[in-house]
Amino acid sequence: MSRATNSPASRKRRKRVLAKAKGYRGFRSTHFRYAKDAVRKAETYATRDRKAKKRSFRNLWVQRINAATRPLGLSYSRFMEGLKFAGIDLDRKVLADLAVKDIAAIEALVQQAKAALEKKAAEAPKETAAA
Repeated sequence: MSRATNSPASRKRRKRVLAKAKGYRGFRSTHFRYAKDAVRKAETYATRDRKAKKRSFRNLWVQRINAATRPLGLSYSRFMEGLKFAGIDLDRKVLADLAVKDIAAIEALVQQAKAALEKKAAEAPKETAAA
C-alpha cells in the first residue's frame, strides 16, 4: 500500500503560513520551520496589543476629560457621576473630543453635572431620614 501524505493540504497550509510571513527577515520569510513560529508569535502579539490599544485609548480619554473639567471646578470622577445622575449618556471618546475641540460644550456639561450633584446632595438627607 502506498504512503499517503495529504500533500495538497500540507502544501496549502505551508503556503498560507509563508504568505503571512512575507516581509520577515532571513529564514523567517522563506523557511516553513522558522516562519510558523514567527507567524504564531506575531499573531499572539497582535491579539494582545488590540486589547492594550483599547486600554490605552480609554486612559487618554480620561486624562483629556480630567484636564478639561478640573479648571472648571470638578474632578473627572465627580463630573462623570454628575453626568450619570443628570441622565446624560455620552461616552468617554465623545467627551474627550469635546474637551479638545469645543470647551464651551464642556463648560455647559460641567454646569449640568454640578446642578445634578447639588440636587443629589439635597435629596440624600431625606432618604436617610426616611430609612
